[in-house]
Amino acid sequence: MPISPSSMINQYKFEDEPELKDLFITVDDPESHITAIETFITYRVVTKTSRGEFDSCEYEVRRRYQDFLWLKSKLEEAHPTLIIPPLPEKFVMKGMVERFSDEFIETRRKALHKFLNRIADHPTLTFNEDFKIFLTAQAWELSSHKKQGPGLLSRMGQTVRAVASSVRGGVKNRPEMFTEMNDYMETFSHKINVLDKIAHRIYKEEREYFNEMKEYGPIYTLWSASEEDIADSLKGVASCIDKCCKATEKRMAGLSENLLPVIHEYVLYSEILMGVLKRRDQIQSELDSKVDALANKKADKDLFSEEIGKLEDKVECANNALKADWDRWKQNMQYDMRSAFTKVSDNNLRYYEEIALCRLLEPNHLR
Repeated sequence: MPISPSSMINQYKFEDEPELKDLFITVDDPESHITAIETFITYRVVTKTSRGEFDSCEYEVRRRYQDFLWLKSKLEEAHPTLIIPPLPEKFVMKGMVERFSDEFIETRRKALHKFLNRIADHPTLTFNEDFKIFLTAQAWELSSHKKQGPGLLSRMGQTVRAVASSVRGGVKNRPEMFTEMNDYMETFSHKINVLDKIAHRIYKEEREYFNEMKEYGPIYTLWSASEEDIADSLKGVASCIDKCCKATEKRMAGLSENLLPVIHEYVLYSEILMGVLKRRDQIQSELDSKVDALANKKADKDLFSEEIGKLEDKVECANNALKADWDRWKQNMQYDMRSAFTKVSDNNLRYYEEIALCRLLEPNHLR
């Protein structure tokens, strides 16, 4: 199954990454399942690897969207300050595509394929145990493994701590680097959302133009049958319109394959980055509150000192993880955007060349 054109990360290598890839993942073969309770789609996930920690060199499993959501939540739980790749939204916007249509299923398949391959290419996430289980376990084994997750009280405790951290206000001792990251992401989020809206509006207008133009070709062909004196001219116009329709259709395909999914992926990335920065701040805030408590409390200094030492290590690990992932993410983003817009530019050049060629091939009496 070919990798979607927008999966440019798989073609890019950094100097500090190994030259040889040892984990190959393909998402394909969507199947519809209808039960008395629900209708859902499963996808085949094929994994080929030469890693020693895997018991076999090839695996084939079927996964539904909920399984991908579970994997993403486990990665966020295990690596709160790493940038986890985004998943496509569960629901589609009204008026865009119908849920469970062929177009929707194929768009989601490509996004899920990219999600898994971005994890596989990540230097840390690729070795996560839950990721390995997702790739190798049969459906009943995965279902059993899911039940071993943290209980309701544990999840509620995490939520309460997050809310308490936000109530306390801003972080007092946030390093300047992370303040700059936060400012960068606020600006990036605004601009990428505007760009996403513009790209979708361009695609919508292009489709409306294409649909209107399709109606004119047959009209000129029928007209030529009743006008012998100008029949050749009318047929020439009909032929030119048909060629313009085909060129426009190619350009629309280029937008939907090369530009729209890349821009929207980074809309989702902007939300993920803001969440990662908040989780880093929560860890920092927890450390700050312990330091304040130690300064205001004379008793149990040894206990507080031990807790502060552990939190300092936790903050340092969180900072280092985010700094490394931040640089990697920015490199990927810049490469993806540059490649996407270069492909669109090349596609537009071919479009205008085809239109110009159509004009040159017209009979002289049509010009």
